[in-house]
Amino acid sequence: MTESTSAQQAQHILQHTYGYQQFRHQQREIITHLIDGGDAMVLMPTGGGKSLCYQIPALAREGMGIVISPLIALMQDQVSALQQLGISAGFWNSTLTETERADIKYQINRNQLDILYIAPEGLMLPYMLNWLAQRRISLIAIDEAHCVSQWGHDFRQDYLLLHQLTEHFPSVPRVALTATANKQTKDDIIQRLNLQQPRQFVQSFDRPNIRYWVETKTDAKKQLIKFLSNYREDSGIVYCLSRKKVESTATWLCSRGLTALPYHAGLSSEQRAEHQARFLREESIIIVATIAFGMGIDKPDVRFVCHLDLPKSMEAYYQETGRAGRDGEAANVWMAYGLQDVVQLSQMIENSQGDEGFKRHEKQKLDALLGWCEITQCRRQALLRYFDEDYPEPCGNCDICLNPPKTWNATTEAQKLLSCIYRTGQRFGVAHVIDVLRGKETDKVKQFNHQALSTYGIGESIPEQRWRSITRQLMVNGFIYANNQHYGAITLTEKARPLLRGELELQLREDDSSHKPSLSKKPKFTGQSVSEEDRKLWDLLRQCRRDLADEHRVPPYVIFHDATLMEMMEYKPTKAHELLSLNGVGETKMERYGDAFVEVIDEFLSV
Repeated sequence: MTESTSAQQAQHILQHTYGYQQFRHQQREIITHLIDGGDAMVLMPTGGGKSLCYQIPALAREGMGIVISPLIALMQDQVSALQQLGISAGFWNSTLTETERADIKYQINRNQLDILYIAPEGLMLPYMLNWLAQRRISLIAIDEAHCVSQWGHDFRQDYLLLHQLTEHFPSVPRVALTATANKQTKDDIIQRLNLQQPRQFVQSFDRPNIRYWVETKTDAKKQLIKFLSNYREDSGIVYCLSRKKVESTATWLCSRGLTALPYHAGLSSEQRAEHQARFLREESIIIVATIAFGMGIDKPDVRFVCHLDLPKSMEAYYQETGRAGRDGEAANVWMAYGLQDVVQLSQMIENSQGDEGFKRHEKQKLDALLGWCEITQCRRQALLRYFDEDYPEPCGNCDICLNPPKTWNATTEAQKLLSCIYRTGQRFGVAHVIDVLRGKETDKVKQFNHQALSTYGIGESIPEQRWRSITRQLMVNGFIYANNQHYGAITLTEKARPLLRGELELQLREDDSSHKPSLSKKPKFTGQSVSEEDRKLWDLLRQCRRDLADEHRVPPYVIFHDATLMEMMEYKPTKAHELLSLNGVGETKMERYGDAFVEVIDEFLSV
């Protein structure tokens, strides 16, 4: 099959099935390479159009495409979206009844299924492998491929068996796809999946529509509600580190008049499924979640992602924030972090089951994230640099570009803090060291006679919050660390010696937030916005979409994305076939829904 024929096939499917006129970025090259039978490694940011990269080749080649997805809960929604396009798709997992399982088997045996979604643990069962190996398989896609890498942020044991696919399906092209991988993780994915001379496609990691904003914790709940004050009609995600905090935060947000649903592994599968379904299908829903939520979420209009605690790495942060603004419209990602986050995550790494090499690697990743939090230059430049990508100019769409932080000479204060840590024996946590510095007469200070130390009270004039800021930044910059072998006691590193001796000058970030602009203002939308004269038609089109979504039991965006409704509003087609000229309207959707939307437009024009 020549490349030109492959490209023609791909273009035909794109237009007639998906309703789009042009491919984005590297989609055409990836798709034609897979149609021609080659393996591929694809790094593409969330919202970049990864699903088309494997769905179109699966449809173009003879046989059934297999999509390996790690989360059972997401398969139904992805399959529903394909079925709305007129594609015969199904999933195979533990939620199926015997009757449903028999029906899927029937379709596969009779070559009636175009695409099958399956979890890795289900696919790698010997009887399943042997059965599917006897079928005609067009392509195998390994989605969320970073799960196979020990260097990735979401390693999953079941993915390690996927290298066996080479033996069972030797002539079937395979594609590994992820939104999050540096060079080390990418090379590990290729090796562990045993991809055969894969062509590598790396798209820019930049999400220009996302505004990055980071601040230190003062009163986290108050900071969060201030951020959310202008998002009451929007959907978004708030991430917390623990299940307990997820529950308390969701309850608190509900008490403030917002609709917030908890999501974590401690809930029943039925509760998780219900909350996820509501998030996908309703508007103005906030999901408060641990990292158990979000992978593979296709909801395009998530307007914000918040972190009330530090994630574990830059990869995790990028993956989680990437769930915002998949539709290309402006989105805001906000994070508040503090000293306790640094100590807690360091302890989690130290107490993990991994060997010393694993712990050292995890600590390096945490240090990279902490360093990014404390930078004084463009966040986007630094974020992309972490993923080996250059960004030549400051982005103008992050907190540092919009409001450059002040710095101050903290050499003397740092020396006082380091001296106090040393003189208290490097045996105590942050709170006690600060109490000694500020000259507090606590029971603990008296118990250890620390009021007699030369450092007692030398920092009395400095507020506790500022001492915590200094401690956090000294920890981030490697001058001190929390010794988990001694219950988190703050301990000096070798790097502290020249600072104590006065051989270097230390500049730290000024944490004073009084000069910061209001976060309640949304970033300016990058796409079209609805004018007052179009508002009525816009609302009518959205209501039509909502009614159809309820009728077919799918999220509204599965019917049409907002961008498609925008084009309907602009061009006002009055015949169903005219909808085919709009992005996102394929032949099946035109036949199913065209008359309903044209009727809405006709009624609007006739008034």
